[in-house]
This record gives sequence, C-alpha cells and structure tokens, in this order.
Amino acid sequence: MPPNVVGEIATRSIANMAGYWKQPDATAKTIDPQGWLRSGDAGYMDDDGYIFIHDRVKDMIISGAENIYPAEVESAIYGHPHVAEVAVIGVPDAKWGEAVKAVVALKPGAVADPDDIIAFARTRIAAFKAPKSVDFIDALPRNASGKILRRELRAPYWAGRDRQVN
Repeated sequence: MPPNVVGEIATRSIANMAGYWKQPDATAKTIDPQGWLRSGDAGYMDDDGYIFIHDRVKDMIISGAENIYPAEVESAIYGHPHVAEVAVIGVPDAKWGEAVKAVVALKPGAVADPDDIIAFARTRIAAFKAPKSVDFIDALPRNASGKILRRELRAPYWAGRDRQVN
C-alpha cells in the first residue's frame, strides 16, 4: 500500500510462528506460500516508515462499498458527555449491505438519546461513517482480559444468516 493508506498488516521473518497446532486450514489462511503472515490488523505506514495499527480487519464494516473502521467511529462517539463506553458493529442493511450501529453504555444518570449521539458523531466524522442507529446496554460484554466481545454484540442481528455480510 502507499504511505498513509490503510491495509492489512503482514509480516515475514524467522520469528513468525510456523503455524497453528494441528490446524492446517487455519495456517493456510494466515500464512501464504511465501511465508507472509497476515496479522488481521488493519494499519498504515506513514511517510517515515512507522506502522500504525488502525483496527481489526474482521471488524471492518462495509456499507455501500465504503470501508468503515469501528475504532474511528468509536473515537468520535467517546467524546459525547453521556457515553461511558461504546462498541460499533455492522448490522444487516437491505440497501447498503451493512449499516453502522453503536452499542452504548451510558454514564450514571445520563439519559438515552440515540438521535443526540448520532448527531454528535456526525460533527466529528463523515456522515456515511456515523451510526445509523444506537442501542443502549448496561455494560459491554468483555472476555477475561477485558476485550470487547463484538461477536456477542453482532450475533442477534445476524442470526439465521449464512454469513455476516449482505
């Protein structure tokens, strides 16, 4: 990729793993025949050669042929005074394939107002990246190490579908 353009980060070195234990199919999807390991991280290299992690490739939302990275949308929403934490996911959309949805846990005493959060996000990022809808929950689901479990957030919206992209 040219400088400052987001793509998937791949690495090739003697320090890379040899493969997944007894999982040749998973290994083949991760390491190509030339030894390049696809990290699953979306990132870019700046003009000075520094690499910046942008998001996870599998979390990218594709809406109307536009690539939308949840981390960018979440960053825009985090500035809202009522938001304690937020996760952004892609949900099915008949017209665009996927639509951006924000799942928000509010600060104590805050009032849930989806339109206000959407309008706030639109002042900070391009309108097509802003959430089209907002759901509110008490706390985001996390694993033991504190990572947000996006799969659990997406599951109800994609139930009954063969794949998680329209």
